[in-house]
Amino acid sequence: MSDTSDLLTTPLHAIHLERGARMVPFAGYAMPVQYPSGLIAEHLHTRSAAGLFDVSHMGQLRLQGPAAAAVFESLMPVDVIGLGLHKQRYGLLLNADGGIIDDLMFVNRGDDLLVVVNGACKHADLAHMQAHFQQHGGGLCTIEPQFDRALLALQGPQAAAALQRVLPGVQQLVFMTGMWADWNGADLYITRSGYTGEDGFEMSLPADAAAAFARALLAQPEVQPIGLGARNSLRLEAGLCLYGNDINRATTPVEAALNWAIQKVRRSGGARAGGFPGAARVLAQLDGTAPVERKRVGLLAQERIPVREHTELQNHAGERIGAVTSGLLGPTIQQPIAIGYVQSAYAALGTPVQALVRGKAVPMEVAALPFVPPRYHRG
Repeated sequence: MSDTSDLLTTPLHAIHLERGARMVPFAGYAMPVQYPSGLIAEHLHTRSAAGLFDVSHMGQLRLQGPAAAAVFESLMPVDVIGLGLHKQRYGLLLNADGGIIDDLMFVNRGDDLLVVVNGACKHADLAHMQAHFQQHGGGLCTIEPQFDRALLALQGPQAAAALQRVLPGVQQLVFMTGMWADWNGADLYITRSGYTGEDGFEMSLPADAAAAFARALLAQPEVQPIGLGARNSLRLEAGLCLYGNDINRATTPVEAALNWAIQKVRRSGGARAGGFPGAARVLAQLDGTAPVERKRVGLLAQERIPVREHTELQNHAGERIGAVTSGLLGPTIQQPIAIGYVQSAYAALGTPVQALVRGKAVPMEVAALPFVPPRYHRG
C-alpha cells in the first residue's frame, strides 16, 4: 500500500480500507486504485452488473444569480443559457488560445447551476471562474465551492435496478438529466450520467451521509466497489478523454475531436456565436478556414502488445506523425487500444500507422471511437 498519510481523505476512506483497497495519491487525495479482485475483474463487473466509484475528489461548484448562466456561457463554447431544467451538459473551459483549461459537467437545477470539475484542476478552475465572474458578472452571479460534498458514481447495466431499491424514483431519469432526492434526511442530487459508457448515475450528497449511503448501495447484490484503475480502462474503452492526458491547455476542442460539444447556437452564424476565450481560433477551425494540424483518434493495435501513453506514432516510412496519450489492453474487447494525436493527413478511419514500443514497430490502425458501444439510457 502506498504511503498516503499526508493526503486528504474522502468520506469513504474507511470503507476502502475495510475492503482491502490499495490506496494511491491522486489529485491530493488518498484514493483506491484497485481492490483485491483486481482491475480486470472490477472492469468486467462494471460492464456486466454495477460498480460503485468514489469520485469525491472532484470539485463541485454552485453558480447562482440572474446572470450566472450568461456569464458562465461566456467562458465556454457551449450553450448554457438554453439548457433546460434538470438537464445536464458537457462543457469546456478555454484559454485565450482556445486551449482546454478543463472539461466539466454542469446541470441546470433551476435556482442554480451545479458544476463538476476535475479534482486536480478544481482550485485553479475556481480561481479562474471567480475572477471572470467578478469582472463580468456585475454582482449578479456568485460561485460557491462545495468541495466538502461527496460525489459517488454507480455505473453498469444493473445500476438502475440497484439504485432504485435505495432511492425509489430514480428510474424516471434518462441520460443527462437530474433530480433532487432525500435519503434519511440528507439532500442528494442525482444525474443519470457517468464516465464508463454504461448506464449509470452520479450522486452529490453531504459528506456526513456518504459512508452510510455507500454501504446501502454496497449491500445490493449487483454492486461492488471499483477503483481508479478500472475507472481509467472503462473510460478509455468508452473513448472518453482524460484531462492532462488526452486534452490540456495546448489542445483545442477541434483538435480533440470534441466538435459535438459545441452547439450550433455558439458557432459562426449562430444566435450567440463566439464571445468565449479563443473563439476566433476555435470557430475558424470549425469552419475550415484555419488549419487543424493534428487530430485525436482511436487506435487499435494489430498485435497483442499494449501501447502506453507517450509512445511515438510513425508512418510506414518511420517518420514521427504523433503520439499516444492513453493506451492499454481493453479488458472488454481483449485487444490493445489507445487514444492519441496524429497529423491530420493520417486521421482517416482505417489509416495504418505504427507505434514504436521499446524499439519495435507495432502495427496499429486508426479506429472509430468508442471502442465499446455506449449503453446510456435515453428512454
